[in-house]
Amino acid sequence: MSVAIITGSAGLIGSEASRFFAHQGMQVVGVDNDMRRRFFGAEASTSHQRALLQDELGSRYSHVEADIRDGDAIDALFRRYGEHVALVVHTAAQPSHDWAAREPKTDFGVNAQGTLNVLEATRQFAPNAAFIFTSTNKVYGDTPNRLPLVELEKRWEIDPAHTYAGGIREDMSIDHTLHSVFGASKVAADVMVQEYGRYFGLRTAVFRGGCLTGPNHSGTQLHGFLAYLMKCAATGNPYTVFGYKGKQVRDNIHSADLIAAFAAFFKAPKSGAVYNIGGARHSNCSMLEAIALCEQITGREMNWTYAEDNRAGDHMWWISDVGKFAADYPAWQLKHDVNDILTEIYEANADRWLETVSA
Repeated sequence: MSVAIITGSAGLIGSEASRFFAHQGMQVVGVDNDMRRRFFGAEASTSHQRALLQDELGSRYSHVEADIRDGDAIDALFRRYGEHVALVVHTAAQPSHDWAAREPKTDFGVNAQGTLNVLEATRQFAPNAAFIFTSTNKVYGDTPNRLPLVELEKRWEIDPAHTYAGGIREDMSIDHTLHSVFGASKVAADVMVQEYGRYFGLRTAVFRGGCLTGPNHSGTQLHGFLAYLMKCAATGNPYTVFGYKGKQVRDNIHSADLIAAFAAFFKAPKSGAVYNIGGARHSNCSMLEAIALCEQITGREMNWTYAEDNRAGDHMWWISDVGKFAADYPAWQLKHDVNDILTEIYEANADRWLETVSA
């Protein structure tokens, strides 16, 4: 049986990938040590998602509680399955700007060294496997903030005459910019994944995501924009909007749409591929627009405030151009928009959130 090793398997993208590839008939080996709890506290723990995976998938899912920074443990795992490994989906990461600045060594260890460990284990023990890496649009730093933006009533928007009016392409430079500590560690990992494709010939893909979201997201204040926003809307907890008048724009891709892209790459992999991936023009919103949608879906007014200072390296406007991936894999398409995503997050989590509040 073909094996898929999925790191961060109890997280948003990892859990979606685990379910998808298990249902495709693969044996899924999930690697997750609930580091998210350490990063963001008990509310961000992925332990409940791990339990769901084990219950739903049964013998098709094997869990390994390993730290990707532990090279010996990762080598031992890959050695055990060897040539049976057909797919590696590497989603494990420290994902927050703010948290990275508190502990740069930990951030770099997880994001950069951890990625190198998984890459090298793949090269040594499963060189024919397809290797998929979830990078980030933060590799471009704050360069998007130098685009010609126009202020509208509820959002920033790019000058329609600009070459990136349809979305930002992979030809944007990643140099001479403020990345944030988090962005820098992801750049290191991103480039290494490319290099293992180009230099060693592994079949690797870098997916530079915008906001990745969906009903399995354990959102917190420091990471998980839409999920945490909807949680606050449902529970009445306070939410803070940081800077840019609340008009900053993000594209949002549902985890299922992202996994569909992974599946397309797995069927026809390339070496050293790089793709911007996100909701594109199909699925995007500003903070103000997202708050209005949350209020509409929950039927209650949000408890939110505004802080003038934006987060360092934060984008005013990001919409991905997914044309490169769509050209390589024309059968793939985006299916979920922001309203769909927020509604699904609310319906999947509202009861659990409200039980926590009333407890």
